[in-house]
Amino acid sequence: MVSKLTRYAITLLLLAAALWIGKTVWDRYMESPWTRDGRIKADIVNISADVAGTVTDVLVRDNQVVQKGDILFVVDKERYTSALAQADAVLAAQKTEMGRRGKEAQRRANLDASIISTESRESAAFAASSASSQVQAAVAARALAQLNLERTTVRAPVSGYVTNLNVHKGDFAAVGAAKLAVIDSASYYVVGYFEETKLGMLAQDDKAEMNLMSGGTLHGHIESIARGITDRDAATGRELLADVNPTFNWVRLAQRVPVRIHIDEQDRNQVLVAGTTCTVVITPHSAPHSAPAPKPAAARPA
Repeated sequence: MVSKLTRYAITLLLLAAALWIGKTVWDRYMESPWTRDGRIKADIVNISADVAGTVTDVLVRDNQVVQKGDILFVVDKERYTSALAQADAVLAAQKTEMGRRGKEAQRRANLDASIISTESRESAAFAASSASSQVQAAVAARALAQLNLERTTVRAPVSGYVTNLNVHKGDFAAVGAAKLAVIDSASYYVVGYFEETKLGMLAQDDKAEMNLMSGGTLHGHIESIARGITDRDAATGRELLADVNPTFNWVRLAQRVPVRIHIDEQDRNQVLVAGTTCTVVITPHSAPHSAPAPKPAAARPA
């Protein structure tokens, strides 16, 4: 009899332990704010030439560390140096013409009305004013030529890492065509994609721990929570009306919402690579925030 009760007691204890472990695991994986779907991200600046021409020199290598202001590559300077010299010549000519027109207008203005007509005097004044405008236009053209010459030297806008280098000596650089990218080394952050059922557990400034799949741990805090994601079921018909899917799938997966996390602490030896994955665990400052209860629908008239 005693051994039988002992077996029952052991069985009940094992069952209770299994239930307790199951409840703990359920709370850990389903009721706590964490996700395996985390990504390391950074600001990526696409670098392109502001002027067109042949690339004469490339001063960086792929994956090289660069500082803000470092020269990345150079577009043919000779053409734009010549354009600047031409602009200087046009400006000098226009200044000479303005001086001649100005002296002519002044000379005619000083003549007696019996010698020169009013129309001739006004024509000379108008010509002097037009010459002055031409000088201003030449000054603007010269400034543009100087700017284009400076833009033949493409520099790094931020400090970071060169990646996707796609420019070589002898290539033709078109205006606006990206030739390489620079990852801003001071812009790394983490985006955790949390299920919508866990958003009530998250709040701005909550502490976050990021465990990288490559090894290592980062610490930070929630910077912001996205306020919208794309609705894949939303479509527009030919009549510009909503095209609603007539079927409904009863098995619905929780949508994932991006949560931006600022990195507060990082090991100096830790190498961050944009696009790699991590597990994000949030430590809430307070109890989970409960959503407001929905208001009852108004009764329809009979």
